[in-house]
Amino acid sequence: MDISQSFIDRLLEAESVVFFTGAGISAESGIATFRGKDGIWNKLKPEELANFNAFMKNPGMVWEWYSHRKQIIHDSQPNNAHLAIAEMQNLFDEVTVVTQNIDNLHRRAGSETILELHGNIERNYCIECKTFYNDEVPVQDKVPRCTKCGGLIRPDVVWFGEYLPQDQFRASDEAARECDIFFVVGTSAVVYPAASLIYTARENGAYIVEVNIEETEISYIADQSFYGEAGKILPVIAQKLSEEKSH
Repeated sequence: MDISQSFIDRLLEAESVVFFTGAGISAESGIATFRGKDGIWNKLKPEELANFNAFMKNPGMVWEWYSHRKQIIHDSQPNNAHLAIAEMQNLFDEVTVVTQNIDNLHRRAGSETILELHGNIERNYCIECKTFYNDEVPVQDKVPRCTKCGGLIRPDVVWFGEYLPQDQFRASDEAARECDIFFVVGTSAVVYPAASLIYTARENGAYIVEVNIEETEISYIADQSFYGEAGKILPVIAQKLSEEKSH
């Protein structure tokens, strides 16, 4: 893998860095992506499961699927890409992770400033009284129900047709506007409004670095692109940067 000195020099000058991550980084931990040839949505129709109406119509089926996904995620481990991003916290003044993933792997890897655009599968809440339940939820007749009001409990994830959590998106937008380097890692960059953050960062002068297994919609605006697995590329970047900083 060819990493130029000019690229390392650009990183050395940076103070604030954003890592914008998508399903591709989690795929390296064994979590299936939603798109792509082996994507989840090739096997299941999203409108049947990941929307509020489907949940109200058949909460048991939706919860069965999410319980299965939660088990897969629970059994997965952060990979070298997650760990390298966490390590970057020692190499820059400010590192913000903006993720479209719901799997909590960045937090488990040690990243501290994490903005979750699509929620977190390890959190749940009552649709009636908004009481939050972490991981363990009280189940009644195969469907989790709130111990306070009896309302249905749903996963704290963004479903189709729902807005992104505004506090998370606003903070992500601000980070994109203020960063020096904006890494795009493991995302096809086609899901909006999340993908708009890349353009926001570029318009505000950030240096765009793409790390993906293949070209994407945003490759043409990237200042630097690395094609391959993030778990192989990011650790090399982190090591080279660390070596330079220790000189």
